[in-house]
Amino acid sequence: MTTVADVTRWLEDFAPSRLAESWDNVGLLWGDPESPIERVMTCLTVTAETALEAVRERAGLIVSHHPVLFRETKRIRSDLPATAPLWALGRAGVAIASPHTAFDSAVDGINEGLCRRLGLLDTAPIRPIAAPSSFKVVVFTPESDREAVLAAAFGAGAGRIGGYSECSFAIPGQGTFFGGENTAPAVGRRGRRETVDELRLEMVCLEDRLSAVLAAIRAAHSYEEPAVDVFPLNSTTTTIGAGRIGRLAEPRPLGEFARSAARALGLTTIQAAGDPESRVERVAVACGAGDDFLGDAVKLGAQVLLTGEARFHRALEARAAGVGLLVAGHHATERLGVEDLAGKIAQTFPDLIVWPSRDERDPFAYLHTSGEAGRHDPSAS
Repeated sequence: MTTVADVTRWLEDFAPSRLAESWDNVGLLWGDPESPIERVMTCLTVTAETALEAVRERAGLIVSHHPVLFRETKRIRSDLPATAPLWALGRAGVAIASPHTAFDSAVDGINEGLCRRLGLLDTAPIRPIAAPSSFKVVVFTPESDREAVLAAAFGAGAGRIGGYSECSFAIPGQGTFFGGENTAPAVGRRGRRETVDELRLEMVCLEDRLSAVLAAIRAAHSYEEPAVDVFPLNSTTTTIGAGRIGRLAEPRPLGEFARSAARALGLTTIQAAGDPESRVERVAVACGAGDDFLGDAVKLGAQVLLTGEARFHRALEARAAGVGLLVAGHHATERLGVEDLAGKIAQTFPDLIVWPSRDERDPFAYLHTSGEAGRHDPSAS
């Protein structure tokens, strides 16, 4: 049966904690890692409403984008609004994991998902994160060992390239060996030179997985002394990092792009700063509270930054720089990513029932006024 630890290990592979901001708190934050689970709920934030839904729907794990216990907590009590949801979840045995800013910056994370919805091409991180050291692992096996060796190597973390997993390459050939008196060859006989048909299997591996991958290969291989080569790789590109910048297929006015962005995010309104007629082609994206990406976006030649929250003076900075600023709301820029994440978990763990919270709502609502009553009269100030 799938456990909490199984899902959190997958989350670490999908959105590595090394991508998280230094101030963040990510990973499994609440619960028993060895607890077996059948149902998983994703949500943007653990609240009284989402906690109640998780308990009611018998979730064993909540994957919440925003972390719980983000700041120091000295009391966890059922009668305190801030900690009552945790008390309820603890009593029901519901664990909580959070990928937060690691998910924002991952290869197929929230910001990349926003870019897809906005139709952006040739996307790249606004603040790239240096790729970790990686290696190519080459192992020579008989055909009969192929599946066992690959499965062991993949299980230990080899063969991951961007959003793809279990990547390898095989080349057929022939190998020779001469077994000494103290050997017990898996094929052929000792005391004479043998020629056997073999495969050269190649796969990539990150440095922090290398030892585990090599151990797994040797354990799964039928040879006493399997031939394994390890080559360091030089990475010239990176698809990971904070924020995203890309281009539209065709330039369009800021006002038109703002309306299409609102539709893509399921909104009827969107805050916009800048000249509606200004030309937009390069677009920067930063989900959540991302207005501090404005300066980086300007340096990279973006004509507009779309984010979830922005301060008043940041809008003034954007106007002074001649750059548009679109503010779609924290919930709108991240909730769709949480829904996408539920689909990814369900695809990876087909034995689990996975759903994005049905009761979660944006805490902000737009109250529409009519006539003169809703207008502010500057002369009265």
